[in-house]
Amino acid sequence: MIAVKAEHRLDVLLEVACLARSTFFYHQARLDRPDPRAELKAAIAAAFETSRRRGHRPVHRDLRNSGWRVAKKTVLKLMRELGLVCPIRRRRRYRSYRGEAGKIADNVLDRDFTATAPNQKWVTDVTEFRINDRKVYFSPVMDLFDRQIISYAVSTSPNVTLTNSSLRDALATLDEGQAPLVHSDQGFQYQHRSWRHLLAKAGATQSMSRKGNCHDNAVIESFFGHLKEEMFHHTRYLSVEAFTTALDDYITWFNTDRGHTHCKGLGPVQYRAQTLAA
Repeated sequence: MIAVKAEHRLDVLLEVACLARSTFFYHQARLDRPDPRAELKAAIAAAFETSRRRGHRPVHRDLRNSGWRVAKKTVLKLMRELGLVCPIRRRRRYRSYRGEAGKIADNVLDRDFTATAPNQKWVTDVTEFRINDRKVYFSPVMDLFDRQIISYAVSTSPNVTLTNSSLRDALATLDEGQAPLVHSDQGFQYQHRSWRHLLAKAGATQSMSRKGNCHDNAVIESFFGHLKEEMFHHTRYLSVEAFTTALDDYITWFNTDRGHTHCKGLGPVQYRAQTLAA
């Protein structure tokens, strides 16, 4: 209405719009006022980028940690006003199942993703990235106690060397007497005798998801989804080396700074330190 006010009489415009004269001047005055939430909106936008374009919950947590007193619903509303939307994760899984190439283990984990202490239960899997015309494979080992990535390996081939390398590095972190349950899917790497030998030598228990059931390994699948949305889908990497450098940085951030609901809003490293000190 304000835009056409110069071309038409105000009383005619008010009559057509069924709007009271006082209401019109009230809203006109509001347009000239500074935005009372400008500072908060700037803080939300900064937190959104710092949190790697995550949703309103981690943004709200970061604001609270910075001293802001604001409701979670307010953060969600303002993010929508600012057009700050956490994209839906796109699903693209690497499938390593090639039939029964070795020995299939029972599903000992049985979707019990809880752990009362470090190194009780580990989960692992392999996921694929495409960097220009090359494929890169990533094999992490996660501790279900605090969702920390305790080891990982990267290769341009999804062979047993890749998975054995990440497992060997994870086993090297164990203290005397620790023998975790290690859960994976039925990929050929995990059926291989070399994988089973590493577990047996460490006294660890092997567990496998049921065939074609990704929910049996849901925690590591969820991690892959967050990883790809937060560091991969919105960035173009010109080389495998640039990608692996970014991946190293992401894992460090994920373990130390990225708050998790499972860890009561703390990063895995901080959550482990506080829990063990209690």
